[in-house]
This record gives sequence, C-alpha cells and structure tokens, in this order.
Amino acid sequence: MLEDLSGQKIAEEFKSNKKLKMTTYIVGGILLLSILFFAYRQFIWKPANDDSKNSYWIGLNYAGMDSTNLAMEEFETAVNQYDGKIGGEVSQFLLGRQLMEQGEFEDALNELSSVNLKDTYLSSLVVKLQADCYSELKDYEKAANLYLEAAEINPNENTTPEILFSAGQCAEEINNFEKALECYQKIKDEYPSSTKGMSIEKYIARVEFKTIK
Repeated sequence: MLEDLSGQKIAEEFKSNKKLKMTTYIVGGILLLSILFFAYRQFIWKPANDDSKNSYWIGLNYAGMDSTNLAMEEFETAVNQYDGKIGGEVSQFLLGRQLMEQGEFEDALNELSSVNLKDTYLSSLVVKLQADCYSELKDYEKAANLYLEAAEINPNENTTPEILFSAGQCAEEINNFEKALECYQKIKDEYPSSTKGMSIEKYIARVEFKTIK
C-alpha cells in the first residue's frame, strides 16, 4: 500500500520533525546565499570589475608626461574606488612603482605588498619590485629571497635571468657566495642564450674563487 504523501501529510511531518525542519532551513539558507552570491558576482561585482579596468589610464597618461604627483593622485583614487577589482590592483601596482621612482621605498613596499593579481607576469613583477625595494633599503637577504620567489612565478627567457642575477648580486652583498653561485649557475644551465647567460661565466668564476678563499 502506498504511503500517504499528500500536501497535508508532508506539512504535518515537517511540523513534528525537528531534524527535518532544521535540515530544510540549512539547505534553504545555503541555497539563498548561493543565489545572492551569484547575483552579486553577475550584476554588481562583474560590471564594477569591468569598469575598473579603465581606471588607471588617466594616471598612466600623467606618468607619461612626468606629472608624477597628478599620476599618484589618480592611482590613489582608483585604488580607493576599485579596491579588490582588477583596475584597483593594477593602480596600486602602478602607485607603488611611482613611489619607487620618488625614492620612497618603504611606502612603495606598503602598496606593493597589498597587490593581488592573478596574471602571472604581473605577479612576478610585483614580487620583483618588492625585492628591488628591499635591495635599495640594503636588506639584501630579504631582497635575495624575494628575487628567487619572483623567478619561480613565471620562468621565461627574458626576465628570469635578470631576476636570478639580481638575487645573486644580493647574495654576494651578504657574503653568501654559495647562494650567489647557485643563481649564476642556474642562469648558465637554463638560460645560456639570454643576455645574462652569455656573460655569466665571469661572475661564476668570481664567486667560485671567493668560496675557496
């Protein structure tokens, strides 16, 4: 005999079964949150994210005209308006770069360390610029480690040998000649046809000599 599954029966079962009610509320809550999140991403976040991609062009134009202060003001505005969006993150990256050009390396680090970009090339460049800042501040150990981190993000023939070379130079500054040798040797082994690769032998010879002194 088939069980009575009428609407009234189901309603009575729901009222009397606390576990069923709790499960229904939880599932309903999760479903509602999922719908709200989708709506936010589709109708609010995505259009704002698309709009943000144009936010840094005015600042770039000012930077191209050497109007540094105006460029920085535009980048700061874009960062505040589009924080967490692509345009806001790129603007913060550019703001950090402008601060570096002004010699304000600690302020630049504050901006660059907050940048969150999924693009692998820019992500590598953000870490590399942080390493540049630490190098300028003479924290060579921190700089060397960040250069090595940047070199691993997006290995390529153009930028990676330069980054590894910078790591080696910083390692030499703190007399860590073994680490410097590792950096230079990696350039020779993996990027021999790069500009740095074609001239790396003399640096290898120099640190090898220092390691046996």
